[in-house]
Amino acid sequence: MSSQSSILSSVTPNIRRRVVFPFTAIVGQEEMKLALILNIIDPKIGGVMIMGDRGTGKSTTIRALADLLPEIDVVAEDPFNSHPHDPELMGDAVRQQIENGHSPTITRKKVTMVDLPLGATEDRVCGTIDIEKALSEGVKAFEPGLLARANRGILYVDEVNLLDDHLVDVLLDAAASGWNTVEREGISIRHPARFVLVGSGNPEEGELRPQLLDRFGMHAEIRTVKEPELRVQIVEQRTEFDHNPVQFLSHYQTEQNTLQQQILNAQSHLSAITLEYDLRVLISRVCSELDVDGLRGDIVTNRAAKALTAFEGRREVTTDDIQRVITLCLRHRLRKDPLESIDSGQKVLKTFYRVFGLEDSIGSVTHNGSIKKK
Repeated sequence: MSSQSSILSSVTPNIRRRVVFPFTAIVGQEEMKLALILNIIDPKIGGVMIMGDRGTGKSTTIRALADLLPEIDVVAEDPFNSHPHDPELMGDAVRQQIENGHSPTITRKKVTMVDLPLGATEDRVCGTIDIEKALSEGVKAFEPGLLARANRGILYVDEVNLLDDHLVDVLLDAAASGWNTVEREGISIRHPARFVLVGSGNPEEGELRPQLLDRFGMHAEIRTVKEPELRVQIVEQRTEFDHNPVQFLSHYQTEQNTLQQQILNAQSHLSAITLEYDLRVLISRVCSELDVDGLRGDIVTNRAAKALTAFEGRREVTTDDIQRVITLCLRHRLRKDPLESIDSGQKVLKTFYRVFGLEDSIGSVTHNGSIKKK
């Protein structure tokens, strides 16, 4: 076997597939990478909205993360990627089969990443019912849509700020509830739709309505890399990958495997992570002082802090964990004030340090949201 074939088979056994730029080779954009990883660890965080300049690697990073994830057990030939054991992740047909005492055939497949095209219709997204077959044969003939394919995977919407608001509503409803319901002519079909929703866009092309933006769990802002040395490194990496992708991937395979295992460990230990009551109160105080509407900000910050703690192999959330995720969780929930000069991320951090009693340990917040020590 050639070295290239060996590497391909080590990435995905028995399947030859297109090599994707490795996640661990991506330079910079730490905020975006962290937000994506935390949502993979705990999909109930509610997805990620990534806003930033064109050509900053948004799509590359998301595809790289999907490719990094391990294979999952699914019911063979099932259109919903049904889980063979968890009823909450099964289609009705699989659940009925198990209730009747039949064991479904199990196979393994890569985590699915579904790209939602801007021109997609509601029927294409949600699926549709074959009314003619339903009336003539008396059966529920359902043609699954993109939400069915995305179950237990990642649904990526590029330029989400240009998508019809009604479709964004549909996606967010499905992501929040974990189910997709299609009703046509008195016929109702329901199937699981548990996926990590990732939206990206360029703020120059318009913002999402605040009501929709608030429903994304996290909001990452990315900017074009300014340092010449990093720009050269990125260009050289891309050139090397394009020239020989298999060889390039081999250089990062150990790091890829380590990160994959780290994510799996975090998923398995997530339920054991503890967050002290006093810290939960302080998180809610930050949300209250920032005048954040509703309780989504509180819930998402708690979940994200626990996911970060699990990712780093610890069992108890610290103040530092909260500081690292709170901007991602709250910056998009602040009310817009055209007269305010401070960036929303800086405002969140300043309020965090004041509420947590850490003002004396910091100097000022920099343009990218980091803290200058005194």
